[in-house]
Amino acid sequence: MATPHNPHAEPSTPLVLLVPGRPLAPGHWMHRWARMSEHSEVLELGLWDEPHRNTWVNKLNLAIRRADRPVVVVTDDIAALALAWWVEFEHVAAVGAVLGPMPGPVLGPVLGAVMVGVPNVDLPGADPRLARFGACPRQPLPFPSFLVTDLGAEAAHQRAAARLAQDWGASPVSDDTRGGWAPGWLLVQELLGTQPAGTLRPHWTRDENLAVREVLRQWAGF
Repeated sequence: MATPHNPHAEPSTPLVLLVPGRPLAPGHWMHRWARMSEHSEVLELGLWDEPHRNTWVNKLNLAIRRADRPVVVVTDDIAALALAWWVEFEHVAAVGAVLGPMPGPVLGPVLGAVMVGVPNVDLPGADPRLARFGACPRQPLPFPSFLVTDLGAEAAHQRAAARLAQDWGASPVSDDTRGGWAPGWLLVQELLGTQPAGTLRPHWTRDENLAVREVLRQWAGF
């Protein structure tokens, strides 16, 4: 269930739509972000153990359309695949509505996306939920995006994430997403245009993350 919209929000203020791929623990950073900003809300897709691709895509589409304002989508875990399939379906629908391919981005409501902890789509047997989504769409996303993997992820998972980021046209980031995850909120701010462009685009190494994390937390007020 989505958190109700703030009726006093300005229509032009972008919505940060937080989409988990599994039930959120009480201390999850998505909960904190939703409490921290009146322009953030959580969209729960349900059917956690046996997700239904089209049901998830339809729920995501409805939330984006009902926002009636620009949206930054933030996914956790397998919810990134719902976003990728939403792009696939919406692109096909948009192209089918005109005579011939549409040049440039076609998904105006979405300003960008931050996709966190995407499962290893190169090893579908490692997560039985992946079979519910079929082959992972690999076309470039028509908006700026970051694909975030955990610092402690196995090397094979890191490599798979790098390949997926390249296919999606996403900037790969490696970070520790525990706690309030202040650096992640800064990624959102960059997509919203309130963070200096390029501040977070370098492909962070583990040492670089450790060096800047406390500074970023202080900057963001975490």
